[in-house]
Amino acid sequence: MFEQLVARGYEVQFLSHAAAIVSVDFPVVVDELEAALLETRIPIEEIIGGGGGEARSTQRLRRALVEQGWHKTKFVVEKRINGVPRESQSHEVDHVREFADGSRIALEIEWNNKDPFYDRDLENYKRLHADGAISVGVIVTRGRSLHEGMRRLVRRFLDERQISSFEQLSDWRYLPTARQKTAILDRIKRRGQTFNDAFTESFVADKFGEATTHWRKLEDRVSRGVGNPCPLILIGLPDSVITFDEGRAALAEVAAADAEAAVAED
Repeated sequence: MFEQLVARGYEVQFLSHAAAIVSVDFPVVVDELEAALLETRIPIEEIIGGGGGEARSTQRLRRALVEQGWHKTKFVVEKRINGVPRESQSHEVDHVREFADGSRIALEIEWNNKDPFYDRDLENYKRLHADGAISVGVIVTRGRSLHEGMRRLVRRFLDERQISSFEQLSDWRYLPTARQKTAILDRIKRRGQTFNDAFTESFVADKFGEATTHWRKLEDRVSRGVGNPCPLILIGLPDSVITFDEGRAALAEVAAADAEAAVAED
């Protein structure tokens, strides 16, 4: 399963018999997820201009899943005594694929959250599986090669665009806060780094640091048994999803999305 993803560098891990369950009962899930993930591309301009939040391409992945029937779902589990509600718990999952027999597969995308979100997702899956609400839980996150290669990717962007100042970065929609600018200048002054080295180190540490959601943090949790015994499929996005050929067209999409969000807020 997921041979095409693995061939392209994706990390795929199955836990608690998830492979057997999906291969026998839900083969369409493999086809749908593989098709959506193989189309995932994240322009480097979205990484820089988007400030490290969820990339527009990740949002496109969400839309692709919704189009295939993976909808946001709120589960409410109630305890009743003689028909009287005594307590209830609610669990919201961003993407759920429901089948005709009532079985469900749940999926969360953790592109760049704080790593405790893994605990939330895995504990939700554990409870929902115990209550018979889901058969398998899926987490898509930043893979090892993408997380560990982020400095190399950001530095490549600077070098290829011949950027060496804040003014040039502003042309790519990067506007540092006072704190971020001070951190970069401090690296230049105190450590003798070049602007490009200082920016790369500071930007990646600030936006994609070790305390964010990435493969090793997820592995740490499942190795400790968090989420067990819910069957799990873990998928790590590789560094190959980052592209360098879209240029300012990618920025135009980011700007349009920001304008749309601003109108929605008003």
